[in-house]
Amino acid sequence: MREHARSWIARWDAQQEFYVPHRETLFGVIADALVEVVDKPDPLVLDLGCGPGSLAVRLRERLPKARIVAVDTNPLLLGLAQAAYADTPELRFVSADLARPDWTAVLDLDGPVDAAVSTTALHWLPEDRLRAAYAELHSVLAPGAVFLDGDHLTAEDFAPTLARVHAALGRSTAEEPRDNWEQWWDAIAQDPTFGELVKPRAGHDPHTETQGLRTHVNALTDAGFAEIDTIWQHGDSRVLAAIR
Repeated sequence: MREHARSWIARWDAQQEFYVPHRETLFGVIADALVEVVDKPDPLVLDLGCGPGSLAVRLRERLPKARIVAVDTNPLLLGLAQAAYADTPELRFVSADLARPDWTAVLDLDGPVDAAVSTTALHWLPEDRLRAAYAELHSVLAPGAVFLDGDHLTAEDFAPTLARVHAALGRSTAEEPRDNWEQWWDAIAQDPTFGELVKPRAGHDPHTETQGLRTHVNALTDAGFAEIDTIWQHGDSRVLAAIR
C-alpha cells in the first residue's frame, strides 16, 4: 500500500512540476526561510492545502524534529498522504476545510504554531474566505511566527505589463509529463485501491481574483501580519512571506 501510494504521488509531483517550474527550488526556499525565522529544532508547523504531502515530507527531511500538521479537504489526496507516510513520526494529516469558519478547531493543536506554509492552494479560496482564513491563521500563530505561501500570484492589477512578462518568463520549457492535471485524476479514478476516494469533479473554479498579489498582501495586512514581502520569484510563481 505504501509503495503504491508513493508511486501515485510521484506521478502527481511530475505533473505539478510541469505547471510550477522550479518547484523543488520553491520548496527549498520555504524550508530555508522557515529555518531562518524559527529559532528552535522542533517547531510546530501547519501545512495548509497539503495535497498528498509533498511539501510536508520535504520539510520533515530538512527539520527531522519538526512537528507538522498537514491540512487538506480532499479525501483522495489525504488518503494517498496517509498511506504513503503513515510511518513518518510527528507528521499528522488532518481533514479540515479552510473555507469554513473556525477550521483550526479540528486540528488538536497543543500550543501556538511556530510557522505555517502553503503551496499552490490558497488561490482556490474566494476573497472573503481567504481573508477569514488568514485571520484564523493569525489567531493560532505565535508572535514572530512566519507564514510562507508558494503560489502563482500576479501583479496584473497594478503592473499589467510586468505581469505579462512574469507569466512569459515562468512558462515551462519541459516536455509535458506522462499525465497532465486532468489525466492524473482520470487515471487514479480507475485505480482499485484509491479510485473510490475520487470525488466527482464539476470543473474547476480557479477564483482568479485571489491570484492577485495585492489581494493577498492586503488580506494579510488586515489580518494583523506585520512584515509582508516576496522573498523568491520565478515568473509569476513566488514565495510570499509574512511575519505574525
